[in-house]
Amino acid sequence: MKMSISRLNLFLLFFHLLILQFSPRISAIRKDVGFQGRHICKNTVLGRYLLSDDNGHVCDALSLNPQSRCCPEKGEKFSCHGCNVVSECCDSYEYCVSCCLNPSRIKEEQVMNVKVAKPATAGKYSNVFDFCAGRCRHNSESVVHENAYLSDFHHCFSLPSNSSAANYTFLEARLNGINVLVGRRGQSCDSVCKLKGQSCVPNKLLVLNQCDIMQKYMSCKGTCLASIGPDQPAEVVDDAPEDLNPGACLFTQTQSMLSCYGSHQHTRRLCPCA
Repeated sequence: MKMSISRLNLFLLFFHLLILQFSPRISAIRKDVGFQGRHICKNTVLGRYLLSDDNGHVCDALSLNPQSRCCPEKGEKFSCHGCNVVSECCDSYEYCVSCCLNPSRIKEEQVMNVKVAKPATAGKYSNVFDFCAGRCRHNSESVVHENAYLSDFHHCFSLPSNSSAANYTFLEARLNGINVLVGRRGQSCDSVCKLKGQSCVPNKLLVLNQCDIMQKYMSCKGTCLASIGPDQPAEVVDDAPEDLNPGACLFTQTQSMLSCYGSHQHTRRLCPCA
């Protein structure tokens, strides 16, 4: 009798093993496809009312997706609302970032070598969003005398002129839409542009304040000299006194002195008009 019970138990055990062997395997891991590959946005999180994400959208804080940290994908992407696309400056920080993110304006290879700050130990931007967010916030080219803005459009995203990325090709690109004119002796850029029915674009003076650029529009007589003065960038007229280096081009080393209104009786100014 005991032998029969043992054989029965062995049979039942063997039967259960067969069931386990051939039954469909059930995974205990839940795979929620909806959460796979979701992009988590970077955003500016600075604005009092608005913010811009790294997709190029602008929205208010209440519209921000709490999981992805992205703005709704509606409305204009890479919006330049309130921006002067010629001077590359905007009247609001968030739209400056959005406009800057447009690949047709700023490309990643252009910003990879741009330093975050002036000190030699400063790091470099690693992507376009960080460049736009940083550049629109801090930009010496939109400041005059280091304590006042040139205009209400003081959030600017143009490439800095002293960056390794700002070579001749990039400088030329920054003059797209700008009518570069050479004035007569003693004229200010404000006067030169007004005679053409245009206005002087102050932050483009920094782009023209480069020897390579000046030599394209002026003869410079083979000489380009560092100087100080509100009439620069400029070329010294040929009949100027010898101590003023007749025929030479002059660029200023003091960026805060760049102005649309400066002039000198012995120089002809190079002017950015639009």
